[in-house]
Amino acid sequence: MAQTPLTAVEMEASLHTWLETEFTYFKVEQLAAELAPLARDEQDFILGWIRRIASTHITLAWQFGRRAPALLPRMERRLLEAWAVHACDVYDRVGLQSALRVMEQVDSFDAAQHRNDAAGALFEEIAPVLGNFVCGLSGRRLRIEEGDAAWTDGERIVLPPLFAAVPDETDNFQLAKATVALLWAQTRFGTLRIDFDQISVRYADPERALARLHALETLRLSACIARELPGLYREMQRLRALLDPELPPGWQRFETALAIKEATPDDSVAMLDAAYEEADSPVWSDQGNLRPDAVAAARAARLDKEKARLRIKLAELLADHRVAQAAPQAAPQTPPELDVAPREENGRLDFEITLDGVPLVPPDDVRQLLTSVWLDFGDIPPEYLTPAGDGEYDPNLVFDQPEDPDAVWLGTYHEKGAELYPEWDYGRQHYRKNWCVMREKAVTPAHDSFYHDTLARHAGLVKQLRRKFEALRDENRLEKRQIQGDEIDLDALVEALAEAKDGREMSDRLFVRLHRAERNIAVAFLVDMSGSTKGWINEAEREALILLCEALELLGDRYAIYGFSGTTRKRCELFRIKTFDEAYSDEVKARISGIRPQEYTRMGFALRHMTKLLNQVEARTRVLVTLSDGRPDDYFDVYRGQYGIEDTRMALLEAARTGIHPFCITLDRDARDYLPHMYGSARYIILDDVRQLPVKVTDIYRRITT
Repeated sequence: MAQTPLTAVEMEASLHTWLETEFTYFKVEQLAAELAPLARDEQDFILGWIRRIASTHITLAWQFGRRAPALLPRMERRLLEAWAVHACDVYDRVGLQSALRVMEQVDSFDAAQHRNDAAGALFEEIAPVLGNFVCGLSGRRLRIEEGDAAWTDGERIVLPPLFAAVPDETDNFQLAKATVALLWAQTRFGTLRIDFDQISVRYADPERALARLHALETLRLSACIARELPGLYREMQRLRALLDPELPPGWQRFETALAIKEATPDDSVAMLDAAYEEADSPVWSDQGNLRPDAVAAARAARLDKEKARLRIKLAELLADHRVAQAAPQAAPQTPPELDVAPREENGRLDFEITLDGVPLVPPDDVRQLLTSVWLDFGDIPPEYLTPAGDGEYDPNLVFDQPEDPDAVWLGTYHEKGAELYPEWDYGRQHYRKNWCVMREKAVTPAHDSFYHDTLARHAGLVKQLRRKFEALRDENRLEKRQIQGDEIDLDALVEALAEAKDGREMSDRLFVRLHRAERNIAVAFLVDMSGSTKGWINEAEREALILLCEALELLGDRYAIYGFSGTTRKRCELFRIKTFDEAYSDEVKARISGIRPQEYTRMGFALRHMTKLLNQVEARTRVLVTLSDGRPDDYFDVYRGQYGIEDTRMALLEAARTGIHPFCITLDRDARDYLPHMYGSARYIILDDVRQLPVKVTDIYRRITT
């Protein structure tokens, strides 16, 4: 049964709640009057989005409210939602004025242009899949970014916010994939090596010449994709038959000539004179754009740096080769002869390196550099293969250096060199993209007596814990209903005899077998290093970690320890104490001793980063244990209160979806107000006394990993 539409007066009450600090009574009254004639579901849709957008900025919410009634009849709600979220994202990145321009541009949309929007492929939904697709292709590693149209500069592939050429969502995704494949092919098969400046100079109408050159290259690259990715090529042909006109008759000769395997970009350039004279030039729905200026800028920034990097890496490779020789050798009087030969295996580009005729195995970073140089030149220039001499280059200037995390407030580069993580805005009911600026730091080690003092203070407990964990390591599992074993499974035998008496076939699974449990566990400990842990809590955390490490070393489980803290979204810090690959060394013990209270408790970014690290570890069971003394919080920030709780909860849900088991150990006696909502009823424990922490944490670990 349809609900009765809200009256203007009823809507005014809600609108005043969300907009009263910014707008006059007259504006709210006017907006309510415009919404009053709508159906109830339309009112609820618009009011819901006004409320969500108002949590970001109430001016944007007002602009959405005043435009939405006219847009609803001619735009799908899914696209209206994407437009609203995009405006909020723009506000997050560059501010109010740019976001308002996004709001204004929606008026240019019309129903005919966007008739397929309901089935469109949105960038934010397809980018992760297409990013993995590109990573699996041969050639330079390319980033996927959102922009105004589809194009590439050789280092990134830029895609529009929406692909909506056909009324089928799967077909729109396939169109996006085909577009990505053609843009990748521009980098892989030499299109970007063409001297576009010369093309522009040669012809009276440079735009006409470039358009026809782009068409010629699209024919050649399509043939390359037919050989490399035949399944995708068939999809491309099917979509082109739906969306694009037939190839003009004058272009069929070019298609035949460029379809051969030996065709190169030079062949396309050689045919350009003839193609330039053709009246029509084909344009395909999947070909994207050709942007020579962007290509030239990216190439110029890359060439000298990659030459220096490759020469330094070859010098290191040569030095390692000499060290690996059976007997020490003097440096040769003549330079060693390095030879690099490209090869293709199953369509993938690779390189063979020989040193004075002896094959070398290049590491991945050298392979990537060779690939990138080869894509720029179609060969490896000889000067690139001369190993760098001592002091010829300063590696600190040639290779990207991590920014000093402690210098973040000294300039305006806050996000440079950092990892960016999203944050869940529960008011918007959407992620703030690239919102948290996170840097990973090492804890400054404290080479003091804390480790030995802890072991001495808890000597009896350490012995007890070691006994418990030794038993856990040697724990056997009783497997019933086995075909063979050491003892009879009485329950299975009784059932089998009963079945035989009834005339059924008697089971042969009548034995019990002891099976040694194989532990395949990876555990990450995330330690609260906020300022509120100062004093007893900090000491108890450090003691608990030392006792836990002593026990875990006996068990053999892989584990890592990180701390977290920060001040606002711009300074989110993760402190490295022990990685999964590090041994429990004196350095790690000193880092545990060096754990000190820092700033505030912004948790979402830390959970997301630990989820990423855990998912890089091959393990059957992955556990994320958070050790905290309070609720999520930050410095005079919206993160305080419900916002921080909901973001933390969403980060935990993200971890759980990947198969990670989250657990929380907290010292906050008020945690029952929020922890069940964040973790679930059985995934946390509250310790009333901080002194219980060293004693309880190992028992808790045993419980959650068995």
